[in-house]
Amino acid sequence: MAYACDLGNGQRVYLENQGNQTIITLSSSNAGQQQQASSGFTTGGWTSAPSIFRIASGFLIRIHSAAATHFIQVQGNSMGVMSGSPSMSNAQQLQVQQTAAVSQPSMEPMQPMQPMQPMQPMQPMQPMQPMQPMKMGDMEMNMNPMQMRMGNMQMGMGNAPTSENVQPKSKFCSQCGSPAQETDKFCGHCGHKLS
Repeated sequence: MAYACDLGNGQRVYLENQGNQTIITLSSSNAGQQQQASSGFTTGGWTSAPSIFRIASGFLIRIHSAAATHFIQVQGNSMGVMSGSPSMSNAQQLQVQQTAAVSQPSMEPMQPMQPMQPMQPMQPMQPMQPMQPMKMGDMEMNMNPMQMRMGNMQMGMGNAPTSENVQPKSKFCSQCGSPAQETDKFCGHCGHKLS
């Protein structure tokens, strides 16, 4: 047995008795959208047609079964069984019509997925080109081996410089800080004796 009732505002409720279960389906459609939500409640087999009432807080569905009378409250899209009998003083009974069994919305059968193309193997990475020396004004920096040269000063880390790129070491005056050659005995700027 299945029944339907128009609740207004594009909402309809469908009631169906399946064995001991009462299946309630709320359907609403507006602005080209259709939504449907179903809930099942254990009520036992119906002994008469269900009744639906409009109340201040939503709707009441009354189900008569051999075991008891059940009240299910509907508020918006939520439904729940009420404990005890609610006050029916201001309730307005709505018209319930017998209908064919509630059909769930039909879905288009899914098209079988096309098999994915196998992934192409990754191309091996090309070896990185060695970094070229960076130059900025009279400063030059080399990465392999790590070397830095600015004017006549030179710093290096890593591999020892080979004989062809060894430059005379520079030193500085401890008095005035002016650069001096390794072979200088006195500072050419202030005359201080270099150690």
